[in-house]
Amino acid sequence: MSGVKTLTVSTDEGEQRLDRWIKRRFPQVTQGAVEKMCRTGQVRVDGGRVKASSHVVPGMVVRLPPFPDSPPPPRTVEAGISDADVKMIQAAVLWKDEHMIVLNKPAGLPSQGGSGQGDRHVDGLTEALKFGYKDRPKLVHRLDKDTSGILMLARTDRVARALSEALRHRAARKIYWAVVAGVPNPRQGSIKYGLMKVPGRGRGGEGEKMICVHPAQMAEHPDAKRAQTDFFTLWFLGSRLSWMALEPVTGRTHQLRAHMAEIGHPILGDGKYGGSSQENQGDGWGAAVGGDISRKLHLHARSLSIEHPITKKMLTFTAPLPEHMKRTWETFGWGESDVPADPFVEKA
Repeated sequence: MSGVKTLTVSTDEGEQRLDRWIKRRFPQVTQGAVEKMCRTGQVRVDGGRVKASSHVVPGMVVRLPPFPDSPPPPRTVEAGISDADVKMIQAAVLWKDEHMIVLNKPAGLPSQGGSGQGDRHVDGLTEALKFGYKDRPKLVHRLDKDTSGILMLARTDRVARALSEALRHRAARKIYWAVVAGVPNPRQGSIKYGLMKVPGRGRGGEGEKMICVHPAQMAEHPDAKRAQTDFFTLWFLGSRLSWMALEPVTGRTHQLRAHMAEIGHPILGDGKYGGSSQENQGDGWGAAVGGDISRKLHLHARSLSIEHPITKKMLTFTAPLPEHMKRTWETFGWGESDVPADPFVEKA
């Protein structure tokens, strides 16, 4: 076990999330351990307390507690991942080359480990995504456990940094599909409530959620972060349900779910933000909804357009709907090809 370390983020490492910076330097440290050390104040950046999701930039000084010296034994697909999981995660690949991989993440599979997420997650299955290359690919961003759709991984740190920069500086276009309660009025627009985290009741913060803060009250809540979601109503079923296209202009935790709930149109199947109640009478929500309609979260990262970090070619990826959402579309007679792929294109 080594002692306390004080390290400086180098220019070559660029700007990135603190947890990823630590794990790249110390691969023997688990994601759960990083989150716990940040939560308990053992990790400090420039002398201050930080979160695992905080960003570090070149020149910042990071204080780290003692870590185990030896890395864990090498994992193999045979030893660490079941055959069923190998087939599942490989079948989720939409596109790959020598630089990056794009997945259609299944609903119910966490992107990473952490509080309450268990041991089975995309990051833990990347051994099965090496496809003959030496190193496991690295997650570039995350999706909520119950959100399906486009998820990118990079084969090298250089590509990971480039893709992260593109996402952070809005050089990528992400469009989500969702089914929500009621019909928004107006049918399209922008939601600009700030978001602030409220801790959960679990010992490790499990159950935390985001609450919305009105833009005029942001100064009263220093922990709130500015957020914007653009929305477009693609189809609606009477006054009960709507098929929405959502574009996250910013990328905050639970942003789409919290924003839609705040304007009175929670996402179908979202127990955390009020979209699971069959008794909600607002806008007719709940009336005659049920039967074949799944109670799973109806939120899907449908498409992503981004410049390839090496070839500089513009790429657009589209993820097919998960089974539970596909059944909902069939029940309502909605066709995936009946709506524009990018309803926000005129705005852009």
